[in-house]
Amino acid sequence: MNEPTISADEIGYADALGELDDILRELEGADVDVDRLADRVARAADLIALCRERIGHAKLRIDEVIADLDAATGESTDQGRAADGEPA
Repeated sequence: MNEPTISADEIGYADALGELDDILRELEGADVDVDRLADRVARAADLIALCRERIGHAKLRIDEVIADLDAATGESTDQGRAADGEPA
């Protein structure tokens, strides 16, 4: 496959997963191009790092949204447990 490499700034999470899937299929094939092997593995490592970063940012954003919802309702998960008799 001679697909153009898209930089990490231009690729979305789903596209990164798709490209990782393509690389995996290529590496599992019987006709692996040894001359490209190191480049493909390096690209896969970059894509994995990108996906981990995007997941981390999404988790932080979700945590912020949940905290905002808790603040809007006047509750937090710690206060809720303390009200139930559990230590906060």
